[in-house]
Amino acid sequence: MAWQRPDGRKPDQLRPLTFEQGFTRFAPGSVLTKCGDTQVLCTVSITEGVPKFLVGSGKGWLTAEYRMLPGATQQRQARELLRLSGRTQEIQRLIGRSLRAALDFEALGERTLTVDADVLQADAGTRTAAITGGFVALADAIAHLLKEGILERSPLKEQIAAVSVGLLEEEAFLDLNYLEDVAATVDFNVVMNQDLGIIEIQGTAEEGSFTRTQLNQLLDYAEKGIQQLLIAQREAIAEWNQIFMKS
Repeated sequence: MAWQRPDGRKPDQLRPLTFEQGFTRFAPGSVLTKCGDTQVLCTVSITEGVPKFLVGSGKGWLTAEYRMLPGATQQRQARELLRLSGRTQEIQRLIGRSLRAALDFEALGERTLTVDADVLQADAGTRTAAITGGFVALADAIAHLLKEGILERSPLKEQIAAVSVGLLEEEAFLDLNYLEDVAATVDFNVVMNQDLGIIEIQGTAEEGSFTRTQLNQLLDYAEKGIQQLLIAQREAIAEWNQIFMKS
């Protein structure tokens, strides 16, 4: 029996996506990203200076932090304070790696951009929503630096978006929600740039295995979804032509 999506979507259909920019007052870039019932607040802060290994290089840096609020899921999760779980560390490293691919660090200069992704409500796809929304927040922060005259040219050189895909009942599905994520026998997180070049793929068979044909279908669905996410990002970023520097 073929899998029936709980929300009635087609197999290759994204959940509704919105970006609410300027969500907080003080961060140069802040975006509440809603992907279906998943909500992630992405903020970008700017500090002068870089980690020790980059001091004197003339290059900047980007790092990311990811947290899930206690009430983001049906059952309260304890706050991670002094010790981060392996899952949290892995996700924030993924966000950082993905968004670093967007930047020319020489153009940024010796400054550090910190992307904070705080999950307000989780219905699967929190890490991909953090990357996709984090890029919009990053673009807003870059626009702020340009308006203030702190930067002469934009360090943004690539657009980045991410989406999840998975196999349910041996068939491919795009942008899994929680019920689908739990039931999936295979799930992937795919990060791509504006040319659909692959930045990163995280994927595994939760049980059994998958075929090369199924892998190709998963990536086809991921490409289709990311193309739509890229369009949504461009529509959200008012200063797109100013801040995006095609490499």
